[in-house]
Amino acid sequence: MPNSAENLLKRIRELQDQFEAELAKRREALRYTLKNGRVVFDDETRREHRAQRVRLMAFLRQTRPLVALTSPLIYSLIIPFVLLDLFVTVYQAVCFPIYEIPKVRRRDHIRIDRHHLAYLNGLQKLNCIYCGYGNGLISYVREIAGRTEAYWCPIKHAARVDGAHDHYAGFIDYGDGEGFEPGVERLRKALKDQVK
Repeated sequence: MPNSAENLLKRIRELQDQFEAELAKRREALRYTLKNGRVVFDDETRREHRAQRVRLMAFLRQTRPLVALTSPLIYSLIIPFVLLDLFVTVYQAVCFPIYEIPKVRRRDHIRIDRHHLAYLNGLQKLNCIYCGYGNGLISYVREIAGRTEAYWCPIKHAARVDGAHDHYAGFIDYGDGEGFEPGVERLRKALKDQVK
C-alpha cells in the first residue's frame, strides 16, 4: 500500500502531465508545432513576429543606463559557468559508471531555442542564449548533484529545504537510524534502475 509521500509524488507527476497538456494547447494557440525537436511556425506567424521586433537601436535607447552598466557583470559569469559545466561533465563521465548511476543527458536540461524567435533583436537573442545555457546548466548540475546525493547521503534534512531536487522526497527520514542501511541500498538500486 502506497504511503502518503508516494501519493503526493504521484499527484505531482499528474499535475506535471496536466501542465504539459496545457502547454500543448498554448502551442496550438500560438500557431507552432514541434517537429523533430525543432519549433516550426507557420509563414503568417513568422511575418507577424518580424513586424513585432524592436530594432536594436530602439531597444538600446529604451534601456536604463544602470541596466546597461551591469551587463559586463552578468556576462562575466560565463567563465565560471563553462568551468562548472566542464568539471561536472568530467566528474559524471568518470564516476557515474563506477557507481552504476545512469548519466544525466545535457540536452534534457540545456535548451537553447529562443534565439529562433523572429520578434527578438540580436541582443535579445544573445541574452536568451545566455539564459538558456545558464539556467539549463544549473538544472543539469542539480540533477547530477541530486543523483550523487541519492547515492552517497540520501537522508532528509531536519528542517525544510526549499526547492529540493526530485530524488529528495524518497530519501530516508532524518533520525531513522534503523532504516538508514536498507534505505541506502533501496535508493542505490532505484538509481541504477532509473532510465533517463
